Amino acid sequence: MTFRVGVTRDFRAPDGSIGWGDIGLSALEQVPGVEWEFLPADPCGERHGLDELPAEVVAAYDGLLVLTPRVSAASLTRADRLRIVARFGVGYDNVDVAACTDAGVVVTITPDGVRRPVAVSALALLLALTHRVRVKDQLVRTGRWQDKLDHLGVGVTGRTLGVVGWGNIGQEVSRVCAPLGMRRLAADPYADASAAARAGVELVDLDELLAHSDFVVLTCALTPQTRGLIDAERLAVMKPSAFLVNVARGPVVDQQALTRALTERRIAGAALDVFDPEPPSPDDPLLLLDNVLLAPHAIAWTDELALGNGRSAVQAILDVAAGRRPTHVVNPEAWAPPAPSEGADR
Repeated sequence: MTFRVGVTRDFRAPDGSIGWGDIGLSALEQVPGVEWEFLPADPCGERHGLDELPAEVVAAYDGLLVLTPRVSAASLTRADRLRIVARFGVGYDNVDVAACTDAGVVVTITPDGVRRPVAVSALALLLALTHRVRVKDQLVRTGRWQDKLDHLGVGVTGRTLGVVGWGNIGQEVSRVCAPLGMRRLAADPYADASAAARAGVELVDLDELLAHSDFVVLTCALTPQTRGLIDAERLAVMKPSAFLVNVARGPVVDQQALTRALTERRIAGAALDVFDPEPPSPDDPLLLLDNVLLAPHAIAWTDELALGNGRSAVQAILDVAAGRRPTHVVNPEAWAPPAPSEGADR
């Protein structure tokens, strides 16, 4: 049998092309016995990729390349042949990993694809805040050129950067910021102290990081322990001159508490690529503030990220098709090498 791969339809632009550009799908076409297609549209013409994948659709595939749809326990009730869910990105809160494990389905992510693009995007947001790019853009557009001295920026040299979550992306943030001459702190109970020392990064506890950092960048995973991690009490620890950048997940921050802190100017500003909920309500008061910079959970979306994520996810699928254990497996306990007769030609 052919190893069939289904790609969620939210990769497609309205004209039918892949909205992300090249995501490396051609590699699937170069392996005999492997075929791919976009998941079929439902009878109402809706695109699978905006909600939960139906069990009757999932049942037809050995592998899924997934962007935003939910892969739930219900999605897997008929998934007798499914062996891998390859998530395009590093977050997998839209995938019921426990249900996949119970069904013997491997879940993979693409940390090598997002590492540099997300780290650079965090730096881009930080610099946009400190150089007051938003207000200076508006000065030109509204004929207030002469007011530019009222909006002096903040330099980064000699100041302190604090990274919350020193994993795959957090370490890359520290690396890309190293030439800028900042003191670099990190808070992560699981970080390798020797690796941090070699990188010139000081590991401290979270409250110390918040108290001393001029720029706080959130890159931690969303877990029960990090949900609401940056709450009103912790925002109060930050300097009034400090900036917060969140490229992690919205629920890591108490968004209402952050809105109050920004409204009352208890911190200088924030840049948010993620929200709780997503998208934010049109009447969310956060959207009216002039000291916050906002992006639609897409600040890192570049051709570099698209191809890196795609190649990594496709390689994971090809590894499973060939009977090899893929890298970046979320649930390694689900991996079982196929029988000798299985593989790409099954």
